[in-house]
Amino acid sequence: MFKPALPSSLSKKYQMMTSNSSPSTWCYLSWLHVAMFLVLSTTFYTPMVSCSKIDIPNYNKHCASIVPESTPNDVPEITTIPFAAEQGGYFLGGEDILNHPNSSRYHYPTSNRRELFIHTHSVYSTDVDDVFKVEASLILRTSDMEFYVSDDRSPRGALSFEVKGFWSISTGKLCMVGSGSTYSEEGKHVVLAALLKLDEVRKSSTISSLVRGILESSSTAGDSGYFNPISLLMIPQNNYEFTEVGKALDHVCSGGIDVPKSLSLSLKLSTPICNAFYRWDAFLKLDYSSGCKSTSSCNPFGEGVGHLPQIMSLKLIQCLEDKRRLRFLIEFHNSSYVGYNHPFTPNTTLVAEGSWDANKNQLCVVGCRILNSANSFNKSHIEDCSVRLSFRFPAVWSIRNTSGMMGHIWSNKRENDPGYFNTIMFRSHENFVAGIPGSKYQYTVVDKARKSCSEKQPRKNKGKRHPDANSNDMKFNMVVRDSKRRRIGWGYSQPIAVGDQISRRNDFVISSSLRAAYSPVKGKTNHSIPLNMSYSMSFQLNGSTRVQVFSEGIYDAETGKLCMVGCRYPDSNSRTSDNDSMDCTILINVQFPPVDSNDYIQGTIENTGEKSDPLYFEPLSFSAASFYSQHSRESIWRMDLEIIMSLISNTLVCVFVGYQISYVKKHPAVFPFISLLMLLVLTLGHMIPLMLNFEALFVPKESRTTFLRRSGGWVEANEVIVRVITMVSFLLQFRLLQLVWSARFADGKQKALLAAEKRTLYLSLPLYISGGLIAVYVNWRNNKVGEGMEYTYSSTYQRSLWVDLRSYGGLVLDGFLFPQILLNIFHNSTENALSRFFYIGTTFVRLLPHAYDLYRANYYVEDFDGSYMYADPGGDYYSTAWDVIIPLVGLLFAAIVYLQQRFGGRCFMPKRFKELEGYEKVPVASDA
Repeated sequence: MFKPALPSSLSKKYQMMTSNSSPSTWCYLSWLHVAMFLVLSTTFYTPMVSCSKIDIPNYNKHCASIVPESTPNDVPEITTIPFAAEQGGYFLGGEDILNHPNSSRYHYPTSNRRELFIHTHSVYSTDVDDVFKVEASLILRTSDMEFYVSDDRSPRGALSFEVKGFWSISTGKLCMVGSGSTYSEEGKHVVLAALLKLDEVRKSSTISSLVRGILESSSTAGDSGYFNPISLLMIPQNNYEFTEVGKALDHVCSGGIDVPKSLSLSLKLSTPICNAFYRWDAFLKLDYSSGCKSTSSCNPFGEGVGHLPQIMSLKLIQCLEDKRRLRFLIEFHNSSYVGYNHPFTPNTTLVAEGSWDANKNQLCVVGCRILNSANSFNKSHIEDCSVRLSFRFPAVWSIRNTSGMMGHIWSNKRENDPGYFNTIMFRSHENFVAGIPGSKYQYTVVDKARKSCSEKQPRKNKGKRHPDANSNDMKFNMVVRDSKRRRIGWGYSQPIAVGDQISRRNDFVISSSLRAAYSPVKGKTNHSIPLNMSYSMSFQLNGSTRVQVFSEGIYDAETGKLCMVGCRYPDSNSRTSDNDSMDCTILINVQFPPVDSNDYIQGTIENTGEKSDPLYFEPLSFSAASFYSQHSRESIWRMDLEIIMSLISNTLVCVFVGYQISYVKKHPAVFPFISLLMLLVLTLGHMIPLMLNFEALFVPKESRTTFLRRSGGWVEANEVIVRVITMVSFLLQFRLLQLVWSARFADGKQKALLAAEKRTLYLSLPLYISGGLIAVYVNWRNNKVGEGMEYTYSSTYQRSLWVDLRSYGGLVLDGFLFPQILLNIFHNSTENALSRFFYIGTTFVRLLPHAYDLYRANYYVEDFDGSYMYADPGGDYYSTAWDVIIPLVGLLFAAIVYLQQRFGGRCFMPKRFKELEGYEKVPVASDA
């Protein structure tokens, strides 16, 4: 039997009492055992009781008045939960903990989309019937964070709070405490103690349910971890009940436009409806009636919004495949282009639920408005569920209808009731194809194309194989030029249909598992029979006008000739539901090269209308390389080659400059004879690109993202190496400039050399400035000419003034020896101031890009500007003429310096100028 150890004094008493046992002694001993047992039991039991309660620190201090703390059970709850597994929502505020003022990379503008996520980890029932303990994570994220969340080196990503608390079902309140962490402006780790309070958290939800709340700091104002309150809003997903579309759909969707059932695709039992709406970036263009000029009668949100929405976007919240019911968040936007980081605006958002109506082949949707104050979600609520929407998938496409999803919006109120608005049509744009197979294409202007194309037919190339109509080579990006071969912009072209089948190569088929359904023709097409094809082509005529051309024509796979008639809407942004007239006076010819050749796609775009027509434009031409062909791999190979050439060139610059530094240290007497202006030009030529691309030293340009991914990161890594070597060459150039500068001004007796340097500056500077002004004038003149034409250069791709000035700077750098030549002339120097290895090697490095550009122009198609790693057109003058003139002048300058250093600075000048030599040497000799 276990006996607890006693102190030594008690142990002795115990031995004496046992030796003289008596009834009184045994009574005393029994009392002592009982007392000690109670003390020990209390000591061990008390911590066990306190541990079983699982106290949440600071909960009673902040949440006792909202949901009193209760004792939780040990077994987690699986049936009664406050949220779905991943509950999403939105928030306002948080700038003080999400922004990083010292870095633009971590600055999140208030216009960005701000989303939250609650991940419920565990729920426990308690000793109170309707109170549950909840453990969860609250994550705050802005749209900009998506680009950096996966970057482990970044101290910032989505901000996460680990919280615990209690939830009352009867009151719908949830109060939780916890903490998160972030970094201060100085980069120090900061703990954020937080208090989360939510209202209207129920076991089930309907279309009118909203969860509102606030995230507050439990620290005092002024502490490093304090932050301003953040307002929260969530659309609950837990145990949702479809209350609106659970009724008879004929009654719910009555009052809309009746479309014959045969014009829409049916939804087979084997076709999942969720795939058709799963794409979260599906945008639909709104088409208002022509008389819709007043927002009061056309805007579904009334006059208070202040603008007429142009785009509608869908975000799928929930989808029940078995019942074919869906929940949406439908947002309306003012801009004609909506990015993926548009802000959440409750006042122009509908919470909606829909159900598929098999009798009409349409999705019947009921939408409810969210009423909300501008600066907080605290008073947000849902009311007025009078908005109705109908979504359908057209069974037949045509040149006038290339939308994979169409429908209309209307109000079920009376015309004079508040909140009523006229019917609005909508359609998907950019040839969006939902995951519903079965659409067919109907040609309407292909006969016109046959007549136009039969006049000029190229000869058939025997033994040559051109791209198959169903291949990826039929889709391409293109460089668009005017009749004078000047580039006016970029564009893209892709097939809409091959024969009567919607092309499976269409980018906007949202369900990859159903892509094959859009091209049932297996294998290759019959090359002996020209195929009907429909295309979508988009390009820019000026900075603000983007031309979308839909075309139909015939493709002959034996010749590679594609001839089409194109149509466009007069103004796609102002298209109305009752005016869909198109201008079909565009003739497009495309010549695809044989698949085993090194040639590129060539084409022309002509307007056959009258020149007096406002839509008329001068003939255009374009060249292109297909997306997934051998040419794309060649572009990657070209980029790899150019990076290697950049590495070699910059390394050679470092070697040449390093050799010159070593040369002048061995021959200090040549310091005064080196032109400071020449060294300044070389130093600035390396410094300015580094300043312009300092952030890009570690962050790649977005325009090259696709190429960087295809290259497996090799291009990206080596581009960083190129810039590091460029920095090293700049430091060496600066060191050489510093040595010459120090030596020049350390010796105050070289007055003649200083005078020669001043003359060099006085002559060179006006020439440099005049050249810059000429570059500015040429740029202005080209822009002015473009403004006087029917179309102008695209502001995106046209050479801006800054690009022309950069090119002029490259020209000045090519002629870096010019100041040295002038200095040699003015001082008539015969000193070998520059080592041959330096000036001949540097000249070679500057002229090699022009030789490479001549090669590139003949063997590669023109690519987008961001893909050029060497001989960048934005960094110098590159053309056939310039690529000949600049190397000749550069070699001439190198030859002149060689002759000057051997025979004197004026060796190539007339004799009467050489006679000044003796007079100019007199003051130098007297100084010595």
